[in-house]
Amino acid sequence: MAFMEAQTLETRQLRAFVVLARTGSFTRAAEEIHLTQSAVSHAMKALEQEAGCRLFDRTGKKVTPTDAGELLLVHAERILAEMAHAKTALAKLGKWGQSRLRIGASATACQHLLPPVLREFRKEFPKCRITIEPGDTPEMIELLRNGRIDLAVNLEPPNREPLEFRPLFTDEMQFIVAPTHPWAVNQRIPREEVAMQNYILYTRKSFTGALIDDYFAEEGIVLRTAIEMGGISAIKEMVKLDIGISVLAPWTVADETSAGTLVAMPLGRRKLKRRWGVLHWQSRRLSIQEERFVKIAQSVGKRIGAF
Repeated sequence: MAFMEAQTLETRQLRAFVVLARTGSFTRAAEEIHLTQSAVSHAMKALEQEAGCRLFDRTGKKVTPTDAGELLLVHAERILAEMAHAKTALAKLGKWGQSRLRIGASATACQHLLPPVLREFRKEFPKCRITIEPGDTPEMIELLRNGRIDLAVNLEPPNREPLEFRPLFTDEMQFIVAPTHPWAVNQRIPREEVAMQNYILYTRKSFTGALIDDYFAEEGIVLRTAIEMGGISAIKEMVKLDIGISVLAPWTVADETSAGTLVAMPLGRRKLKRRWGVLHWQSRRLSIQEERFVKIAQSVGKRIGAF
């Protein structure tokens, strides 16, 4: 059975073909698919022309599939079943709460921002499948480019094209020290001592690491990094032990500063601020779930920004 290369089989033809093969009657087939008998007959003639062979043997009013018809029937039933499955899946996708959400986020966002956002989001979309990819801003941009995530919760990149940035909040980086550190005890930071400290910093290859380096370079200061780490929790524990000091955003150490186990102090008269937001491709229209995620994140971000 050789199909004409320039022709394609229509869904309505395949459905009429399958029903006719099953019922063996043009009349019954027409009734089942809500067409006239003439329309079914014309559809089968067109199908046979496209197939380039006879698909039915006709004996009076009874029709039975030929060998070619039996072969096509196997494929047609499979095609229609797959289309029905796809239609069902798309219908579920369009329902409120029936979808997936692929989020990329920095380690800081994963630990401090996403939990309250996802708690609220799950109340509205309990059946939405959520996956989270951790990483810093450059990695998130690459994941967006490759279509592996839908949204990225990260710092604002210097060049946003072709990304859209939905602002969440702005934070301020500060020195974080143990309460026994001389700076905390004396409530002052002598400028000449800044370069002499042992710093425990988030990985310098990150976007935040670059911001910190640039800030102090403008101040004419080179920080003496004792330890680089990829996790905020570990950094905080080491600072508590007074192994060194760090530069973090106060909202990431809110529990510790409230408990008095860490102290946040300004970097100086010139502030180091960062903008957090949600990134996505400009040309991509967000789904209902994605829009709600952004709105909830903005609401949580307001509370963080007010810290």
